[in-house]
Amino acid sequence: MSARILATSGSPAQGSLALVSANPLLPSLSVVIPVHNEQDWIERSVGALVTAAEAARWPAEIVVVDDGSTDGTPEKLARLQRAHGITVLTQANSGRFEARRAGLAKASGRQVLLVDSRVIVDKDTLVFLRDQLVGHPERTVWNGHINVASERNPYAGFMAGLVKIPWRRYCANPRLMSFDIEEFDVFPKGTGFFSAPREVLEQASAAFESLFEDSRFASDDTGVLRWIAERHRIFLAPQLSATYHGRDSFRKFAAQSYFRGTTFVDSYLASPGPARNGLFAAFGVGLLGLGLAARRPRAAVALAATGSAVAGAAVTRFGATKSEARAVALLAPVFGAGFGAGAVRGLVFALRARARRNAR
Repeated sequence: MSARILATSGSPAQGSLALVSANPLLPSLSVVIPVHNEQDWIERSVGALVTAAEAARWPAEIVVVDDGSTDGTPEKLARLQRAHGITVLTQANSGRFEARRAGLAKASGRQVLLVDSRVIVDKDTLVFLRDQLVGHPERTVWNGHINVASERNPYAGFMAGLVKIPWRRYCANPRLMSFDIEEFDVFPKGTGFFSAPREVLEQASAAFESLFEDSRFASDDTGVLRWIAERHRIFLAPQLSATYHGRDSFRKFAAQSYFRGTTFVDSYLASPGPARNGLFAAFGVGLLGLGLAARRPRAAVALAATGSAVAGAAVTRFGATKSEARAVALLAPVFGAGFGAGAVRGLVFALRARARRNAR
């Protein structure tokens, strides 16, 4: 089945908001936020959600799961609990997937919005979601449109620019669209800003199986979203928008690249498609690059620089800004090294877990 491009309906008149809120087609809403050591962002994230819920006149239950934070996050959550009546759950560090699952178990709303602590929703985003759920009851599953704060942050800019290549069908011209499992790899997706009926998210989470034994390293979104895309169309539109604030230092960027390489293996090693083909191709290129670097290091450096420049030029064709393109050209070798090392770690994790399962 091909992707669908749909016309968007307008918002209701201001005077009709109360009627929309009372409409039985509008489900109750819960927001689930996993957080780990985000003392600088959690207040902004929750505050933006409160503002958006008020703008939509749509009461929202906000459930924050503190996944073993060791900084000032617990104190910030206590203050938010007093100010806004949010629900706070605390658990030992178990990873984002387990934190989200704990939040889902606590949530009572029929519709759930998953939001990460560095995601700041736009004021009118819940107005749009509300109108879609009421006007188009069949559109119940939504992936949010993420704008990345990248102008003064090349590390975030790199990630924002890089994904525009595989997701170019939407990123080059954002508009209201939908996709299913047949086109899963070529559309933006992620549980950092995602909404679906609670029952759907609970079923997808229950069906999730990682290739790894330690859930802290598992890909906490791709497996869940694949399960959903096999059963429901996933909608996305630029009006359901938020801003993501990425890592802002070289050390954090390198660590994130390493972690993403590991989770990418868990996401796609067992899932045939373009992404898995890309993973295998990347391993091949990496091995060739290591061989070339050992024999002809200057040629390897020149080839890497050329590839980075080409990648930077390519992403501009698919919606990347000039700053994002510069970041891709500059940081591609760093990301490639970190991602590749992380992917090797992921393969080791997967093989180790498989060996132990077979030994039982």
